[in-house]
Amino acid sequence: MTSTEQTDYVTTVDGVLQITIATAANGTSMDFAGINAGAAALRTLGSEVGAVLLTGSGANFCAGGNVRGFAAAADRSAHIHGLATDLHDFVRALDAATVPVVVGVQGWAAGAGMSLVCAADIALGGPSTKLRPAYPGIGLSPDGGMSWTLPRIVGTGRAREILLTDAVLDAEQAVRLGILSRLVADEEVRDAALELARDLATGPRSTYAAIKTLLAQSSSATLSEQLDSERDSIAAAAESPAGREGVDAFAQKRKPDYRNLG
Repeated sequence: MTSTEQTDYVTTVDGVLQITIATAANGTSMDFAGINAGAAALRTLGSEVGAVLLTGSGANFCAGGNVRGFAAAADRSAHIHGLATDLHDFVRALDAATVPVVVGVQGWAAGAGMSLVCAADIALGGPSTKLRPAYPGIGLSPDGGMSWTLPRIVGTGRAREILLTDAVLDAEQAVRLGILSRLVADEEVRDAALELARDLATGPRSTYAAIKTLLAQSSSATLSEQLDSERDSIAAAAESPAGREGVDAFAQKRKPDYRNLG
C-alpha cells in the first residue's frame, strides 16, 4: 500500500521524502518555504522514510538565490545572513539523515542549487544539465557548504579553479568530476531520480546508515582506524535484522525483503 503525506513543498510517498527546493516563481531561484519545510521534515524523519529526494518544480533544479531579493533588501547583510542560516540548517539536516539523499538535476543548478547537488549522496542529471558556482558573478562568497563539499568531490586544486573562475560545468564534465553520478534523458531526470529513490527506500536502511557513517568519518581517520570501524560495523550488521535477512536470503537463493526491518 502506498502511504502519502503532503504539504505544498514536502511529500512522503512510498517511503520517499520529496522536498521541492525551487519553483518556477522568481526564475526558479531557491524557495525558502521549501527549504524550511524540508528542514523541519528532516529533523523529524520517521521510520516510514527510506530515502530523500530533492527536486525543483520549474525548468531548472535551482538557479540559486533570489538576487533581486538581495538587491531590494534594506539591510543586505542581515537579509543574506538570515537566508544562509536557514539554508545551512537544511544542509545540516540533510547531512544528518541516515537514509540516502538523491537529487534530480534538470536544467541549471547554480549557486546554492549547486551546493545542494554537492550535498547529496547520488545526483542524476540530463545532457542539458549545467552547474555553476555563480558566486563571483555577483561578488559573493559560497554558502550551502560548497567550500567544504566541492573539494572533497573534485579535489582541492580543481575546486579552487571551479570556484575562482566561476566555471560553467556541462553535464559530461560534472559526471567526470563526480558531481553528477550519471546522466539520463533530459525529460526523464525527475522520473529516474524518483525511481532510484523508491528503489533505495526498499533497501536495508541500517546498512545505508552504516555506509554513510563510515564514509563520513573516513576523511579524518587513519587506514588502521577505518579498518577497525569497518570490522566493528560489519560485525554489528551481522546480528541486525537486515543483516540476518540479507545473509539468509542469499543462502536460500531468494530476494531479500528488508521491509519493516530498519
